[in-house]
Amino acid sequence: MTSPRDNKPLGEFGRIDRYFKPLAAGFPGARGLADDAAVFGVPADKELVVTTDAMVAGVHFFPDDPPGDIAAKLLRVNLSDLAAMGAEPHAYTLVTSLPKDVGEDWLAAFAAGLGSDQERFGFGLAGGDSVSTTGPITLSVTAFGLVPKGRALPRWGGQVGDRLFVTGSVGDAALGLQVAFGRLEVADPAVRTVLLGRLRRPDPRTGVGPRLVGLATGCLDVSDGLVADLGHLCEESGCAAMFEATRVPLSDAARAVVGNDPARLALVLTGGDDYELLFSAPEEARPALRALSEDTGVPITEIGRLVEGKAGVVKVLDSDGQSMALPARGWEHF
Repeated sequence: MTSPRDNKPLGEFGRIDRYFKPLAAGFPGARGLADDAAVFGVPADKELVVTTDAMVAGVHFFPDDPPGDIAAKLLRVNLSDLAAMGAEPHAYTLVTSLPKDVGEDWLAAFAAGLGSDQERFGFGLAGGDSVSTTGPITLSVTAFGLVPKGRALPRWGGQVGDRLFVTGSVGDAALGLQVAFGRLEVADPAVRTVLLGRLRRPDPRTGVGPRLVGLATGCLDVSDGLVADLGHLCEESGCAAMFEATRVPLSDAARAVVGNDPARLALVLTGGDDYELLFSAPEEARPALRALSEDTGVPITEIGRLVEGKAGVVKVLDSDGQSMALPARGWEHF
């Protein structure tokens, strides 16, 4: 028989015990979430890479998105940052700021989403904090990765003459966001599924990033848009860039939606949320990159090159070799 006491809300520490301690069980440094902080060392031949990303309901995800999707995206945007530095995932901490009306069904599904991705990507929860808020759901992860000492991939290493490469495909998430907002009609349900899936569950290139160490000269992930993020790489590397829009890899779903529409092509190039790796590498790295692509099953496409010019300037060429006029470079919060 269930007593009235059993139906009471778990409270902060009850929630931690039920939903988060199991996520920390596989990471010894978490100390069972019993202490004030985690404790773990770094192998002598490695360095620690640390990144933090936050997500806010109504800004980074829709409040009614499935909790498992929210959890997956929260982890994966951080994993993408680690991959862009050439680091392998090690652990993460989590801060949840939840309104009081967020129930345990939501939290159980969210924790299950975290657990599924922990298993997939091979890392664990090290600790964090759980607080209530009168605002929207706000979530933050700090992820820790390991990279060979002195070998972390920078943004600033690109050289004039280096070729530009991007993993996977670009534009699905930007198109998916327009579908989610109801601004883009897509009749084919299979295409809708692909576009919305890439928006909600990006695929961080954790298998590729660490293997770019020694090949890539400059690297970052595409979060704010291909053009904007390439501009960031160029700014840090002190050069300009040129790429051909027709060489940018699109999924079959994106290609079906974009067609010959220049406005949709511009959206694909500037929309963001792809979390693919964009990197520069010398021409002689091409054979090794082809082998890496074949070994991992992740397409790696050459799209352009770094050139002399004002730092940060990116020229995008259309199919006629003419410079494209884009309405914006990409996403900015402020």
